[in-house]
Amino acid sequence: MVIATVAEHAEGSSKHKNGSESGSSLGSTDFLKLKALSDGPPKELKIRLIKVESGDRETFIASEVEEKRIPLEDICIKNTASEIIRSCKGARVKGKFRESYLLPAFSVKPIMTSEEPIPREKLNPPTPSIYLESKRDAFSPVLLQFCTDPKNPVTVIRGLAGSLRLNLGMFSTKSLVEANAEQAVEVRTQVQQPADENWDPSGTGQTWPCESSRSHTTIAKYAQYQASSFQESLQVCALLLLISLFLCTCIVYISKPVGKIIKFGTNIDLSDPKRWKPQLQELQKLPAFMRVASSGNMLSHVGHTILGMNTVQLYMKVPGSRTPGHQENNNFCSVNINIGPGDCEWFSVHENYWHAISDFCEKHGVDYLTGSWWPVLEDLYKANIPVYRFIQRPGDLVWINAGTVHWVQAVGWCNNIAWNVGPLNAYQYQLALERFEWNEVKKVKSIVPMIHVSWNVARTVKITDPDTYKMIKHCLLQSIKHIQILRDQLVGDGKKLSYQSRVKDEPAYYCNECDVEVFNLLFVTSESNSRKTYVVHCEDCARQRSPNLTNVVVLEQYRIEELMNTYDSFNLVRTHTHTSYSIFIIFLLS
Repeated sequence: MVIATVAEHAEGSSKHKNGSESGSSLGSTDFLKLKALSDGPPKELKIRLIKVESGDRETFIASEVEEKRIPLEDICIKNTASEIIRSCKGARVKGKFRESYLLPAFSVKPIMTSEEPIPREKLNPPTPSIYLESKRDAFSPVLLQFCTDPKNPVTVIRGLAGSLRLNLGMFSTKSLVEANAEQAVEVRTQVQQPADENWDPSGTGQTWPCESSRSHTTIAKYAQYQASSFQESLQVCALLLLISLFLCTCIVYISKPVGKIIKFGTNIDLSDPKRWKPQLQELQKLPAFMRVASSGNMLSHVGHTILGMNTVQLYMKVPGSRTPGHQENNNFCSVNINIGPGDCEWFSVHENYWHAISDFCEKHGVDYLTGSWWPVLEDLYKANIPVYRFIQRPGDLVWINAGTVHWVQAVGWCNNIAWNVGPLNAYQYQLALERFEWNEVKKVKSIVPMIHVSWNVARTVKITDPDTYKMIKHCLLQSIKHIQILRDQLVGDGKKLSYQSRVKDEPAYYCNECDVEVFNLLFVTSESNSRKTYVVHCEDCARQRSPNLTNVVVLEQYRIEELMNTYDSFNLVRTHTHTSYSIFIIFLLS
């Protein structure tokens, strides 16, 4: 028999915060009322009671149980939370503890590079295109498996609107104006060019930078511009037709002359469920893995809104409107539906080649992660990089797989709706966490707080895929190690920790200085004593302000026991379901 005797320790205040306007600042809070929690989790002394019989009498001898400490470098996901904590407490870590949240051994990325040159005809591979004939096809598990296959960077789903009876007219310009004419629209002023070209300002050569100026308007005003642009084009085409008939010559199609200034209406927020209720309800007809919110979508476990990612955004276009090259935030998948009436032309490259494209951006003086760029196709072909190129027609859904590099240009006048999804599979999770760590290196904010999301997923989702489970479990393991080692260092330096539990819908926090995600241990300074507002920092930035953390409150949002329980309770769930489905997949030839 083993009895655990628990020593008492100070309890922190359970007073809740009033929320915040951003992920890096805290609302009004009286930190003087918070009690210190410097002792850490409850201390246990495990005692083994050994029964001793002597004649007719039974007595017990209390013997302290020695618990073996595993070296920190030998700790893995098979160890319990208690073993992890003991290893952290016994480890001698000098300075800040830094280890990746990913293990290279867990990688599920396909190997796609080849040292041998790819023939020119194979540098434009056919784009997988799935034709849906019924609602049953749309909900087939095979569709999910194909779209999320790491080898398929992009999938075009034809006939989606028809098979699901989606009323895309709800997203037409006319319907948008009727629903909310004064909704804000971000406008990008661009130079109209052929889709496979990107000329420098002088017009003497092609280049990668693709700059555009930003302004703002409303849906109603952009609708007027969109309509007048269409009318103007009709008049130009009619005039050209008359001239050609009169001169008996063949006039080349030039409705999109290079150099014309156009305006692209982008990033229109459709998140308000009151203003856009009919539109958002219509999207509930989509298969679960494509929906804005679903239990299998990591972005539904963030716990707060990330505009354009776990909410719908609208794009209003005229011919030539460009969405420059990019990977989605944190390499998440994306869904894009063309409302029409015109087409869009897409270019995409597998995630495997993003480093090479990043090198091109650096060579041309544009930042890969934050800059605006449009790849020169010849540069990609010479570098042995295959490019998928296809047309998205009205009613077509484009599924961009995790990490796919892509850029888009409107062929005609059209509207598009788009959002991100995060399927809970190993490939998506690995790429999201890789970009999370790369963003920290490049000092770019990760829009998705991956540590926060990982803990939320562990609390609420049953994971059945072994690879996904191992990656998430390892991330939680690394998170506990980071927290416990930092906690011990702070307590050892005499710093008091103040406990303040999280409240419902409270956002994840980011450092106010460097934008890195700050999980659990928040370093808080007063922004304004009069207004009682506070700002969150990471440890590094807090120590830059004050090496000894003077006037810095260290706020603890989770008790270590809570994280330990979540870690130990997070286990792989076994399933034994086998169902057979099939759908037709056609590869479109360029």
